[in-house]
Amino acid sequence: MADHYYTQKPGAAHDERIFDFVLRDHEFRFMTDAGVFSRDRVDFGSLLLIETMRISQTARVLDVGCGYGPIGLCAAKLANQGHVTMIDVNERAVGLARGNAERNQIKNVEILQSDIYEAVKGRVFDVILTNPPIRAGKETVHRIFTEGHELLREGGEMWVVIQKKQGAPSALKKLQEIYRDVEEVERSKGYFIFRATK
Repeated sequence: MADHYYTQKPGAAHDERIFDFVLRDHEFRFMTDAGVFSRDRVDFGSLLLIETMRISQTARVLDVGCGYGPIGLCAAKLANQGHVTMIDVNERAVGLARGNAERNQIKNVEILQSDIYEAVKGRVFDVILTNPPIRAGKETVHRIFTEGHELLREGGEMWVVIQKKQGAPSALKKLQEIYRDVEEVERSKGYFIFRATK
């Protein structure tokens, strides 16, 4: 069985492809490859998060588990006077995301390989966005919620997309333990968007 996308060095043979996609009225061209999450198109969960997330023009944003970049690069378009940091454990995804930032002429981004928040410790963000790596297990997903709280300014927000059958009820419970206010902002086709405010 091929290794899944939540790994530092995917072993799958390269199979690069390019597709065009419109997100929040912006046209994007993405290169993807084997060994990264949802390589054939922007997956429904990420799409729902992108359509729902509210990002100010000056926001400092962190995209956790950025993959080849659709969520973070769209956030960078919305925060056109702000800055977006994108992190992923998967070095192939990070390389693709960097290439896609260049391909779409997006300059206000920094893309780093990072095991959860290792590469951004001590920084402060207004917004954290995540389509968490469910295959990495509940412990990893819950660490994203818990450790993310430390990186948010007071009043900052974590936006999470998660499927009901992949643990939305336990994710909601965990978020409510950590954050001052947790709201279900959107729900569609079994996916939930939660906004947790510090």
